Amino acid sequence: MAPRGRGEGDEYAGGAVMPIRYVGDPVLHRPCRPVTGFDEELAGLVRDMFASMYAAEGVGLAANQIGVDLRVFVYDCPDATEEWRKGVVVNPTLVLPEPADRTVAEYEEGCLSVPGQRAELGRSDRAVVHGFDVTGASLMVEGTGLLARCLQHETDHLDGRLYIDLLPAGHRERVLADYERDRGRPAEKG
Repeated sequence: MAPRGRGEGDEYAGGAVMPIRYVGDPVLHRPCRPVTGFDEELAGLVRDMFASMYAAEGVGLAANQIGVDLRVFVYDCPDATEEWRKGVVVNPTLVLPEPADRTVAEYEEGCLSVPGQRAELGRSDRAVVHGFDVTGASLMVEGTGLLARCLQHETDHLDGRLYIDLLPAGHRERVLADYERDRGRPAEKG
């Protein structure tokens, strides 16, 4: 399911499609640096991120997934009401409901950086991200359903974690082995 006109005719259009980095690339496995300049360079990065996300048929993308070590992610996905939401968050801070108020939803999750693989993963069905837009203005994004999962997934990327890092060790190893088998390479250890 995709929204009408994804990536066309908006302020995020016109970026270059950049190659997606895959599990094992060092840029994916360390925390990203905060953004300090809200300028045309950042706006260009965001356009490239949207172009790359759409080309890869994703619903979210973190800057390090295209090799840029900055705390920025983009998203274009539905919330629990099936309303499509699109945006960019710079220097995000994730806030989840307190454990007593949290409902964990188990769904199959995938990642553009671990292509072809999916795994059941429990995440909060509600999430809030505080951060900034490309101009440096404060923003807050509240998400439910897939959008909540996306906000958590992309913030994890910026903290140097992939969804597979949240899986039990044996399950993570199976996902990585399947990924490497599909690519004809020996499995990554660790």
